[in-house]
Parts: sequence; structure tokens; C-alpha cells
Amino acid sequence: MIRPQDVLARAAGRAAGRAAGWSDVEAGRAILEFIFLGLLLLLPLTYLVLTAARLQAASFSASLAGREAGRAFVTARSDDDGYARARAAAQLAFTDFSFEDAAAVSVACDGSPCLRPDGTVTSTATIEVRLPLVPDFIASHVPASVTISSVHVASVDRFVAR
Repeated sequence: MIRPQDVLARAAGRAAGRAAGWSDVEAGRAILEFIFLGLLLLLPLTYLVLTAARLQAASFSASLAGREAGRAFVTARSDDDGYARARAAAQLAFTDFSFEDAAAVSVACDGSPCLRPDGTVTSTATIEVRLPLVPDFIASHVPASVTISSVHVASVDRFVAR
């Protein structure tokens, strides 16, 4: 229920505000300022989160691909089979994180043949991560990608007969 005293108090408050130099012209302007400043601060923060998430995904993918390529290689029956298995295992890890196009894996051995007892196999996974939302005309002038790599060393079992 609205009381007459409340109506009179509001009217008196408005009159006092006008006397102090306030006007109804500024009514509602605070919400516009809040939205403008909110967007101004939120857009760079959103970009930062997107970029950090993409780099973290690349880091996980490179680590997983290098480890799985090394494991797949040392459990193969022959060197040729090992290279094929390492590429397949790394490709699965790259695909899990959507890095099929800009990723590669390389396998190196410490001697010949690679799968000799107590041999070591080094697998290196490399991913070229394009930064999100960078247009091509800017990418030609500034670095628009980051390279993430991971190295994993796997040892061949001493007691496995091949």
C-alpha cells in the first residue's frame, strides 16, 4: 500500500537532487557505462583464456604423442613396424586434441638396430599452434603461432626376444 508520506518524500528527494545539480538526463547512464567497460575488459580476458586453453591442449597432446610413440616403438617386432606404430600412436594423440594438421613426430635410436636389448628410443612430438582469431594480414607481420614440443626416451626391454 502506498502512503502519501512516501510519495511526498520521493518528490522532495527529486527536488533536492535537481537543486544540487542532478538531472534526469543521467538516469540510466550507469548501466551503459557498466556494459561498455565490461565488454572492454571482458574481450581481452576471453582471448587470453582461449589462447591459454589452446596452448595447454597442445602441451598435453605433445606429451601424450611423444610418450605413446616411444611405447609403441619399443613394443614392436621390427624397426619398420616400430616406425609405423609410432606414427599411428602419435596420430591418435594428435587427433584427440584436434592437432592433426600442424603436428609431427620423429623417432631416433641410439644405435643399430633400434630394437636391440637395452637400446633407447627417443621420440619427439612437435605441434605448431596457431593463435586464435589472428587474421592472415596480421600474421604476415607478427608471429601468429607457437611451437610446442615434447621429448620422450623409452628403453627397449633387455629380456624380450625378437
